[in-house]
Amino acid sequence: MQTVLIVDDDTTTTDVYARMLSLDGYRVLKAYSAAEALIETALERPDVVILDLRMPVMDGLGLLERWRADEHLHDMTVVIVTADYFIADDIKDRLQALGADVRYKPLWAEDLVGILTSHSEKHQ
Repeated sequence: MQTVLIVDDDTTTTDVYARMLSLDGYRVLKAYSAAEALIETALERPDVVILDLRMPVMDGLGLLERWRADEHLHDMTVVIVTADYFIADDIKDRLQALGADVRYKPLWAEDLVGILTSHSEKHQ
């Protein structure tokens, strides 16, 4: 069973994504801030992280940079999700250079499952 960490400061989004994935048989961890996500990944390495780009205090890019600098988490699969369709090119380039896939909200159940299925197929 794949473990997915959902990181989004919007509690409704996090809870809806978690429910959709749980119903599809995934084990789901939730974090409502970058600080909570750092704690979760210190305790357990998820198979995939669904990470919001725009969060207060530390945004998704800053969190991704922290994970990439960590020898135990540097190659973790991270999918950045955002409702910001106008991400600056330099930010998008940095995200891609750090190995993140960028997806745009809203994400539906089939989008989330497709992301996880794709990850699972790449790592078999």
